[in-house]
Amino acid sequence: MTHHTTEHEAGTRPSTLGTQSEEDRLRLLETHVQTLADAVRALAQGLENIPTQDTAAAAEAASRGARLAHELLLSQSL
Repeated sequence: MTHHTTEHEAGTRPSTLGTQSEEDRLRLLETHVQTLADAVRALAQGLENIPTQDTAAAAEAASRGARLAHELLLSQSL
């Protein structure tokens, strides 16, 4: 079965889509991509330490990275 994505599901705001200029939509897309890149970077940094004997510190770093990524996404309503 084919699933059709609505504008709302695709992350656009239907009420403003028709009134935004192409430049405004591009700027919004660039902001979202930058936020996603920052979130991925935060996750990667939290997971980059190889757990050695200090597994508690590694778990804390991973948790901190995940929390930061989540906060970044929430800040942009993603």
